[in-house]
This record gives sequence, structure tokens and C-alpha cells, in this order.
Amino acid sequence: MDIATLIIVAIIGAAVGFGIAKFMEKGKASKTLASAKQEADAIIKNAKVEGENIKKDKIFQAKEKFLELKAEHEKVIVNKDKKIGEAEKRTRDKESQVSSELAKNKKLNNQLDVKIKEVNHKESIFEKKQAELDKLHRNQVQQLEVISGLSAEDAKGQLLESLKETAKADAMAYVQTTLEEAKLTAQQEAKKIVINTIQRIGTEEAVENCVSVFNLESDDVKGRIIGREGRNIRALESATGVEIIVDDTPEAIILSCFDSVRREVARLSLHKLVTDGRIHPARIEEIVKKTEKQIEQEIVEVGKRAVIDLGIHGLHPELVRAVGRMKYRSSYGQNLLQHSREVAKLCGVMAAELGLNPKLAKRAGLLHDIGKVPNTEAEVETPHAILGMQWAEKYGEKPDVCNAIGAHHDEIEMKTLISPIVQVCDAISGARPGARRQVLDSYIQRLKDLEDIAFGFGGVQKAYAIQAGRELRVIVESEKVNDEKAAQLSFEISQKIQTDMTYPGQVKVTVIRETRSVNVAK
Repeated sequence: MDIATLIIVAIIGAAVGFGIAKFMEKGKASKTLASAKQEADAIIKNAKVEGENIKKDKIFQAKEKFLELKAEHEKVIVNKDKKIGEAEKRTRDKESQVSSELAKNKKLNNQLDVKIKEVNHKESIFEKKQAELDKLHRNQVQQLEVISGLSAEDAKGQLLESLKETAKADAMAYVQTTLEEAKLTAQQEAKKIVINTIQRIGTEEAVENCVSVFNLESDDVKGRIIGREGRNIRALESATGVEIIVDDTPEAIILSCFDSVRREVARLSLHKLVTDGRIHPARIEEIVKKTEKQIEQEIVEVGKRAVIDLGIHGLHPELVRAVGRMKYRSSYGQNLLQHSREVAKLCGVMAAELGLNPKLAKRAGLLHDIGKVPNTEAEVETPHAILGMQWAEKYGEKPDVCNAIGAHHDEIEMKTLISPIVQVCDAISGARPGARRQVLDSYIQRLKDLEDIAFGFGGVQKAYAIQAGRELRVIVESEKVNDEKAAQLSFEISQKIQTDMTYPGQVKVTVIRETRSVNVAK
């Protein structure tokens, strides 16, 4: 068999094999398709069964939901019906109430109409009676005017005047009674505090003048002090600022100056010059400078001593120096340092009595007048209370102390309890008998002003200012002033003095009414 035949046979064999394989695969595919169709039918059948079940479940759930919604809807409808029923009931109640109110109002209106008619009737009767009373009153007024000889206006004026006098007297009596009651309640403790304070303070009286007398061993020294052609005395006056008066007074030279520090410098310088015996312009300038340094040291020592004696600590050196300078300053003849020490002690005791800080009160009392010793000419123009307050603030004093210094003459408002204590103690120290002396002219003028105020009131016959102007005695005419009027007059005069005058301490007003009956036996 040749190759071609073999190839053909091989090809035919292969085709036959392929056909057989295809036939076998087709049989398998048919079987597979049949099984798949059966499975699909089963799945479809199961799906239909499950769909029916789900459909039934959903229908059942829908029915339940419908029933629930229906029940809720019915409940809502029932509630609404209930509310509507309640509203209808309330409406019916309101209607019945309104009906009853209308019936009552109708009844009241009827009663009101009856009352109005009664009132109108009574009003007409009242008007008739009022007219009759007015007519009767006019007749009586006319009869009274004829009998008294006065018109109604005149009688009214007299009545008002009498009522005014009575009311004024009653008011004065009430005011005096009230004042007495207030004094009885408040004055006892105040007197106790002031008396205890004053009794516990020992005071020293000092009267400072504007001149000092320098005593000499002999009149021969006067010529040496004057020097050739007066050069020594001129140099001394120029260096010290003190006027030196050399007159016929035996063994004495007068030093005159308002500044007591300069006067003291001049006195000590003269003493050193006279003791040394060498008196010439160069020596005078040297001694005066040394004496000024000595006085400055003494001022500081005096200030320190005063502060230590009063138990005051931590005071600024400049304030200590100002306290020392007060030794050479006087106020109405009262030494300023002694006055300030006295005020400080009074303040300490009074503050202790009142339960306040006595050390702080002492501090304010000692420093209250430091403004009276200014360092420069510009400071002289400032009121001493304000200047002292400015110094205290500048040198670190507490606000309570500064306010007490500035307010002790009412130039600023008092803000602490220490301020009125300092003011009161300042007045006590200044008004103490013998503490201060006044210029004769101003003293006489004050007495005259007191008497003039008394003569300004009606019924005053005589007036006398006695006890250095601390008491005013007024003698009135007994025919014009009765006893009640005398008490009223005393009160009015005291108020007038308090308003119009400035004075230390108190002024007692005594009104004297005297009745005399005189007959002569023959």
C-alpha cells in the first residue's frame, strides 16, 4: 500500500473516530440538558411555592397594619369626640352662667335705677338745705361784723396771726423738748468721754510774743553791739533778719521779728558775741551761720523728742523737722508745738474711749497743724490744713491721717472717724481758758457783735456779753415778753449767734425777765 493510500486511510479513520466521538458527546449533552431542564422545573416550582408563601405573609402583615391603623384612627376619633363633647359642655355652662349674670345685671340695673332716683331726690333736698345754711351763715357773718365792727377778712387775718403765734410757740416748745431729749440721750456719753479725756491730759501754758528781750550785764555793751557808725548792728540785722531795738531801757536790748526762729538765732548769736567779746561784721556772720546750724539741729531734736514722747513711730524725717519747727511758732499766743502735743494726747485718749486706733489718732493730732510752718513763700498762700495734707501725702502718711489733717477746718469732706476727733480735740485745746489770747480790738468787736445780735430782737432791754464772750445775758421787758416768749427768744438768739458768728467753744444765752411792783409808804 502506497503512502497516499495510507494517508487516505488514516484520514478516513480519523474522520470516523471524530464522528464517533461527536456522537458520543451529543448523547451526553442530551442527557445533561434533560437533567438541567428537570432542575429548572424544580427550582421554578419551589420559587412559585416560596412566592405564594411570601405573598400570603405580606397580605397578612398588611391586614394587621391596616387593623392597627384603623384602631388608632378610631381612638383619635373617640378623643376628638370626647373633646368636642367637653367643649360643648363648657359652652353650655358658659351660656347658662352668662344667662344668670345677665339676669343678675338686669336685677342690679333695676336696683341701681331706684338708688339713682333716691340719690337725686336726696341731692335736691341737700341743695335746698345747703342754700338755707349759706343764707343763714351770711346772716350770722353780717350780724357778727355788725357786733364786732370787723369785716370777715380782718377777723380772718387776726385769727391767722393768733394761730401763727400759737403754732410758732408750740413748734419752739416741741423743738426745745426734742433737743432736750436728744441731749439727755446723747450728751451723757459725750460728756463722759470729753471729761475723761481732758482730766487725763496735763497741759502747759505758753505765751509767745513777737519780741524777745536780751539782757546785758551793763549798758557799755550796747555801744559795742552798735559798733562804729552802726556797722555791727546793721550786719547783725542783715544776717539774722531781725530788727534790733536799742533804746533807753537799762541793761536790755529788744529783738523784734514775727519769725521766732530768726529771733532765737539772733538771741543766741548775741549771747555768743557778747560772751566772746569780739564783735565785728565778719565775726557776726560766722557766729550767725553756726547758730543757724545749731538751731536746725535743735529743731530736729525737738521733733524727735516730741515724736518719741507720744509713742509715734516711722515718721518721715521732713515731718519730724516740721514738728520741731512748730516750737518756734505760735497761734493766738498759744505755742504751736504744745498745742499739737495736747491735741495728739486728746485724740489718743478720745479714740481709745471710742474704740478706735489711738496711735493713728495721735499721729493725726500731732500733724494737723504742720501746714502752719511753711518752707517757702509760695506755700504761704495755701491754707494750712490743705498744705499739711499735701505734705502728709507726699511723705507717705496713711489716707486716714491725711484726711484728718485736711478736714479739721472743714475745707474738705471728712471720710474717716478720726477726722471729727481731730477737729473736736483741736477746738478743745484752742477753747481751753487761758490757752489763747486775742487781739484787743477783735475781742471787743466780738463782744459787741454778740450784744448787737441780742438787740436785734424785739422786747430786749439790755444785753451783756460776759465771761470773755462765752455767755450772753439778755434782759427783756416784762410787759412785752412773757415767760414762753422768753424761752423762745433764748432759742432764737442762740441760733442766730450760731449762724452768723465764728467763735471758739460755746456761747451760753440767758434771757432774764423780771417783774417789779414798787409802792411808796408816806
